[in-house]
Amino acid sequence: MTMLLSGIFPAITTPFYPDGQVYYRKLEHNVHRYAMGPLAGIVALGSTGEAPMLSDEEKRGVLKCAIESAAPEKVMIAGAGAESAIETLRMAEFAASLGYDVAMVRTPHFYKTETKPANILAFYRFVADRSPVPVVIYNIPQATGYDIPVEVVAELAEHENIAAIKESSGSIAKVQLMVERTRHIKREATVTERFEAVTGRMLKAATAAKAEGELVPVGALAGTASQTPQPVASKPSSSAVQVVGNLKTRKKNVGFQVMVGAAQKLYPSLEAGAAGAILAFADAAPTACFEVYAAFKDGDKPLAQLKQERIAKAAQRIAAELSIPGVKYAMELNGYYGGNARLPMLPLTAETKREIEPLMENIRS
Repeated sequence: MTMLLSGIFPAITTPFYPDGQVYYRKLEHNVHRYAMGPLAGIVALGSTGEAPMLSDEEKRGVLKCAIESAAPEKVMIAGAGAESAIETLRMAEFAASLGYDVAMVRTPHFYKTETKPANILAFYRFVADRSPVPVVIYNIPQATGYDIPVEVVAELAEHENIAAIKESSGSIAKVQLMVERTRHIKREATVTERFEAVTGRMLKAATAAKAEGELVPVGALAGTASQTPQPVASKPSSSAVQVVGNLKTRKKNVGFQVMVGAAQKLYPSLEAGAAGAILAFADAAPTACFEVYAAFKDGDKPLAQLKQERIAKAAQRIAAELSIPGVKYAMELNGYYGGNARLPMLPLTAETKREIEPLMENIRS
């Protein structure tokens, strides 16, 4: 069994007090805000979450706070990557114990002589063999200095517990090639009657309600926070309805899912076959990013292109070039808590802030 990962996921930031301590109250605030919108889920401890800057205790605290603040229908993805396979597995197991649905694992990269296909295959297979939740490969060569080859991705995609890749290289050609090389892979994911992902928290709530003899509407189990209509997904090959507790579900055939990490290239990535995206820019503009995806899924490609053009310049400058400090300031312009990043990332200058403001002027989420 795998997890449906279509849609838009923000790679949420980690807020800090001025003295550098994790500001959990503001993390709760941001996650609650994201729950009010049309996002498919949330990624905690991704690159934008400054995961390499956090202690193990802080990482566990962030994971706990984020999932406790999230709506039950939001797919929760935990950044679990570490340089060793055993530490990666420990974090994946901890995330699973909290109720996370997926573990996202960046490519190990510190020992450059060990970034060979045999090493990378062994690393991911070790984690995937033992992880209690599906694994997403995370390729971010601009941070790691290592770009996982398509051939290695295709081989790892055959593993039944490796559900997807987050491909953040920005190469549309590579996305297309990975989609082509993994097209033959077919797996089943549990979805709702509306063909949306079913999370572990939804199943747990449904089972508990059934045991207590309560009648819980499917809409309540799927969460009521999001009021924005979702794009209609393609129908699964099997339409048989199954009941888990008080929750009606279906099975949907999904393949190996390629997700992308560049909002400025979201539309062409979807055209190339991407299933969805994990975006830093969605931290500041979740609805604007979702509108690109929704228009594409509705088959309105001119509108999708128009929505892409609306965010492309801002996403490139803020997320790709100014990185986390830029994203955090853009978040503040839209009512989220941003704050400063940890050193060695420096606060933005007043001049740079003045550059960001007009870029975000017509992008309100």
